[in-house]
Amino acid sequence: MPLIGLISDTHGLLRPEALAGLAGCDHILHAGDIGAPEVLERLAGVAPVTAVRGNNDIGAWAGTLPEAITLDLFGLAIHLLHDRAALAIDPARVDVVVCGHSHRPSIRDAGGVLEVNPGSAGPRRFRLPVSIALLAVTAGRGSARLVALDASAVAGAPAQPR
Repeated sequence: MPLIGLISDTHGLLRPEALAGLAGCDHILHAGDIGAPEVLERLAGVAPVTAVRGNNDIGAWAGTLPEAITLDLFGLAIHLLHDRAALAIDPARVDVVVCGHSHRPSIRDAGGVLEVNPGSAGPRRFRLPVSIALLAVTAGRGSARLVALDASAVAGAPAQPR
């Protein structure tokens, strides 16, 4: 069963807990606000990485990243972008939409499309949890679960089938 790690809003901080939570993933998607190219380099030591540029990603290194990308991973059509409000495609064209920006972890079925925001894995913002998500692919379908990186996060959030 392929496993895709979902991470966002690291803002230059790649926590050891995030790396541990992503261990064993077959691919990692970073939904922007990376903060530094070293974050992507360290993630690439775990699994191949696809990343998009967030609104705080500036500089020459960030200029090479797309704002959004649609890719096929393990039979799933996945659209990756930073801010859900900037979605410029018909989400019905894909199986999964992955976004970040809000720092609020969420998994929801939006008319048959699985939408996942892994939350923020970087510096804590306000009282929002610190988390990542894992997207499992089984028989061409995806199911996601949130992974808490601290005690106040979203431990035990149920997986949502697509």
